[in-house]
Amino acid sequence: MTEPLHRRLGMTDDEYRRVVELLGREPEAAELAMYSVMWSEHCSYKSSRPWLGRLPTEAPWVVLGPGENAGVVDIGDGWLVALRIESHNHPSFVEPYQGAATGVGGILRDIFTVGARPVALWDALRFGPLDEPRNRYLFSGVVRGIAGYGNAVGVPTLGGEVEFHDRFSKNPLVNVMALGLLQRDRLVTRAAAGAGNVAILLGAATGRDGIGGASILASASFDEASAEKRPSVQIGDPFEEKKLIEACLELYDRGLVVAIQDLGAAGISCAASECAAAGGMGMVVELDAVHLREPDMTPAEVLMSESQERMLAIVAPEDVDEVLAVADKWEIDARRIGVVTTDRDLVVRHRGEEVARIPAASLSEDAPAYRRPRRRPADLDEIQDDGPVLPDAVDVGEALRLLLDDPALASKAWIYEQYDHMLYLGTVVGPGNDGSLLRVEGTRKGLAVSTDGDALRCFLDPRRGAARIVHEAALNVAVTGARPLAVVDNLNFGNPEKPEVMWQFVETLEGLAAACEELGVPVVGGNVSFYNETDGVDIYPTPVVGMLGLCDPMPELPPRLDRARPGMAIWLVGPERGDDFAGSAFARVVLDHRRGRPRDVDGDVGRRAVSHAARLAHLAPVLHDCSAGGVAVALAEICILSGVGADVVADDWRLLFDEAPHRFLVVADPDLDLEVDDLPTRRLGTVGGDRLVFGDLGSLDLAEAATRWRAAIPRRVGSAR
Repeated sequence: MTEPLHRRLGMTDDEYRRVVELLGREPEAAELAMYSVMWSEHCSYKSSRPWLGRLPTEAPWVVLGPGENAGVVDIGDGWLVALRIESHNHPSFVEPYQGAATGVGGILRDIFTVGARPVALWDALRFGPLDEPRNRYLFSGVVRGIAGYGNAVGVPTLGGEVEFHDRFSKNPLVNVMALGLLQRDRLVTRAAAGAGNVAILLGAATGRDGIGGASILASASFDEASAEKRPSVQIGDPFEEKKLIEACLELYDRGLVVAIQDLGAAGISCAASECAAAGGMGMVVELDAVHLREPDMTPAEVLMSESQERMLAIVAPEDVDEVLAVADKWEIDARRIGVVTTDRDLVVRHRGEEVARIPAASLSEDAPAYRRPRRRPADLDEIQDDGPVLPDAVDVGEALRLLLDDPALASKAWIYEQYDHMLYLGTVVGPGNDGSLLRVEGTRKGLAVSTDGDALRCFLDPRRGAARIVHEAALNVAVTGARPLAVVDNLNFGNPEKPEVMWQFVETLEGLAAACEELGVPVVGGNVSFYNETDGVDIYPTPVVGMLGLCDPMPELPPRLDRARPGMAIWLVGPERGDDFAGSAFARVVLDHRRGRPRDVDGDVGRRAVSHAARLAHLAPVLHDCSAGGVAVALAEICILSGVGADVVADDWRLLFDEAPHRFLVVADPDLDLEVDDLPTRRLGTVGGDRLVFGDLGSLDLAEAATRWRAAIPRRVGSAR
């Protein structure tokens, strides 16, 4: 017996019945195709939407918040910043190069859709261990895809982060964040207003690549048959995207656009319905006018296609010729495919026949929302009670050797050296530091960004783990001299139909919300990626936070990790505990232990640490957040990049590898007055020599440390690059 069409499109029987109720009849094939993609997990957030309201989203500087193509914040003097984060996890598993490349293309379109010029990218990646050939293939392909698209389109990649664990072997995570700049008078939205306005499709031709990508690849679990889904991965063309960026920015400058929407997930279905619904209007779409890459595409295929580098612009009738002329100037295709109407229906015509007529708003506003069952994992108490057993004595030099050779802690130069990070000449602090820093041209303002995540800690305690990454991201932008301004989050989880996964998700939201409230930082956008499950095995809960910070004014010489010099003093600012090892790098790498319960954050201490770090960034040449690997690894990174050793006074090895939050190192001239009276502060030692010396606890030759740290990833990937 043939499976019903709605099931083949990923819809449940109840969802199908809901469509019948909305329409008062059985849907046509094209209509069902539109509902299937717009009501998919990826597009409708049907499992997460009931919970996302827990996040704080408002602040006086927020211009556009969640639900728009990108979050937009006001940084003063007429300048706005657009930021967005998205995932392309499942496509990158099926086809790593194109999956990652089109993830970059999609996030860039989200940015220039609101009127901003994209100026920077960041990536947050998760893979299985690099000793497995398949993981090396995925890792190399994803990095090449990000580099190939970002470099060609002319947007620098300024940073990111990466973790490796066997839970990601069959389900890598590829999260990409983008940032753009615009003047306030250039801001545009997707709300199509004005009956008779014309819908113009700009950009590449529409093909069968990417059909059903949102519903098929991002809204279902993986199994061994996933290779059959390769046709659902989009094909990117960065040169077409570059022309599209410049054409759209010129249209904005000329005031020719009433509204605009990119054609990402769900293609024309999404763009046409959301533009119409946002303006309280309807739209008639003529599919015969769509520029096709392949002949004989069905209406459903044209509507569902997620072919890349396409935008839908709504323009006044009197401006159509000028819009077409701009498109011709930039050598991009432009076709009039529709008109805005007042009846609030989305009407689709093909070859003289009406193939769809549905309420435009129903594709988004009537999408199902599920409060799925939640249940704390039955074995979590046992896992949390089984904390690492610490030895009485540790050879610090030997432990540091092991940690510096771990790919998650080691130099990421193999990754970021494939990226162009100096485009626009606006990069002040680039990859390899805690946070990236770029200048706002013509001003004294600087924008700092950090992406952070911690999958293992979030597995051990989702609420505490999520709160810790928010505080870490805030401290990472503070050590560049910035005050935290806004957050975007990418929430990567397993199958939401499992109660344990939904419990992890809700606990994570609570942790994120509490930490953002403590720091006074709104969440202005984000993405939820569910069904990151292969062969029944879920990934670790992996929230990723992208933190934007503002320096105004920017430090004249912002801190960097390579600016330590002989004779400088080393201070540790923040609490010393010596007992926060659950989920730590030391426990994972040295003890091979991945259990226990991490310590919680302290909101008051966290706020003070961020405030002091942002102030000291104007005074000290080196500031460095102590996170993975603790004080020992943080100091080793400074010394390796600065080419000079250090002599540290240490009488307890635990204080060197403990990962208590809210701590950072200061390296500066000995006579610097830190003026930190409300946080613990201790001088650790002095910069100098050619070794990392930790008193009687051990030492490590700087040259050996540098070699191990720099070679950890290259020696594992070998010729994969």
